[in-house]
Amino acid sequence: MTEIDEIVDEGTEHKTWKGKLWNVVKVILIIVVTGGLLYWVFSKVPFAKIKFRLAHANRAWLSAAILCYVGSMLFSSWRLLSFFKSIGLKLDWRFNLRLYFLGLCYNVLLPGGIGGDGYKIYLLHKTYKLPTKKVFWAILFDRLSGFWAIGAIVVGLIILIPSFPYHLGIPLSIVSVGSVIYYFVARKFFRDYTHNFFSGHLKAIGVQSMQLLTIVCLLLAQDFNGKFAPYLLSFLFSSLAAVIPFSLGGGGIRDALFLTLARQFNLTEDMAVYLSFGFYLISIAVALIGIYYVIRPTRLEKGLQKPSEFTLDN
Repeated sequence: MTEIDEIVDEGTEHKTWKGKLWNVVKVILIIVVTGGLLYWVFSKVPFAKIKFRLAHANRAWLSAAILCYVGSMLFSSWRLLSFFKSIGLKLDWRFNLRLYFLGLCYNVLLPGGIGGDGYKIYLLHKTYKLPTKKVFWAILFDRLSGFWAIGAIVVGLIILIPSFPYHLGIPLSIVSVGSVIYYFVARKFFRDYTHNFFSGHLKAIGVQSMQLLTIVCLLLAQDFNGKFAPYLLSFLFSSLAAVIPFSLGGGGIRDALFLTLARQFNLTEDMAVYLSFGFYLISIAVALIGIYYVIRPTRLEKGLQKPSEFTLDN
């Protein structure tokens, strides 16, 4: 049995029958929600239209979109490394990157099981005897930085939409005041996780910026010459909804909300669904890179420092 198999087994062997039943129910719910929402979306916008757009998209811009998304994942891995360093966990960046892609893969292959974040927690806890709660909070702050980055960029995009019904000072004030409160609450109650607070959040801006570039490239793949801001704003709002854990990688939820927002902003509906579904396909394809480390776990473990070689900074 490999090191990876042992860790997965360790995280599941003590579950009660209720826990195992809930995992089965959760997988069924994920499949039903994802399938149901996609069915609703394609009942409003025929799948043939989306298939046509994907088939006739400019291949160079599609390749650029994939590269931008991969770039966002590199930024995301780098961001997570910052929060790990905040708790004194100085991992080799190459190992952290491999672990990140394996986590993405687990999120796709095991949506109702241990999941990517759960796997990271088990592995780091088992190897370095770190409290699971400490690793959990580091990962949670990594996610929170992403939410903050989306909010900050949303305000910037709103400025580019002249038809926005409210004074720009309102969203700007909300984000500014919210950011200050967020920082001081984190500093007051979670000081251990804020040692790389600003660098981590700057990297979060990089993550979201690269994902917006992914959408821009998908638009340019359709010879688009309209206004980018409404599509980008809709994408960011749909990304917030995609975090809801009852869908497979955000599939269905992102598409449904993107379609709903397209109607509010008077956007081309099949273009909106093409963007959300195209982004979803790219995210799944990139996540499956992690299969390599499922098949060859020794490649992951190669960069894993042994406890005797590793020191935690307090």
